[in-house]
Amino acid sequence: MSKSLKRVRAALEAAGLDCPVMECTAETRTAEQAAAAAGCALDQIVKSIVFRGADSGHVVLFLTAGGNRVDPAKASAAAGQELGRADADLVRAETGFAIGGVAPVGHLSPVRCFLDPRLTGFDRVWAAAGTPRHIFAIAPADLHRLTGAEIVDFTA
Repeated sequence: MSKSLKRVRAALEAAGLDCPVMECTAETRTAEQAAAAAGCALDQIVKSIVFRGADSGHVVLFLTAGGNRVDPAKASAAAGQELGRADADLVRAETGFAIGGVAPVGHLSPVRCFLDPRLTGFDRVWAAAGTPRHIFAIAPADLHRLTGAEIVDFTA
């Protein structure tokens, strides 16, 4: 089992959550791939969109519904700073995950996080579990509590 997957499982267990991790036969790097694997609606997929804060230099994580797109101006306003592209090295250094498998939990260091209100309209949503082939289901309220995310409209 990968270190990334172990961290996600440990974070879920430490929070007292029973969120089974599903290993998929196909990759789940895109929201469409993950929705097909989970057998759920596209918007039930939690996309982890990572930016670099221009002022802080640190990653800022936006958890958005699979069918939504992050509006850069709204995201920058929510974060209180201009946001730019986070390169793969920064994402790996601060979250511990590679792009395409960034989980909303189990980061190496605390990450400022925002949650798309659209995700709260479901009983459960599916998120990356730290690898391109693992996802887990979680209630949006548990995801919100576990990530400490601010619920903000940042989508186009």
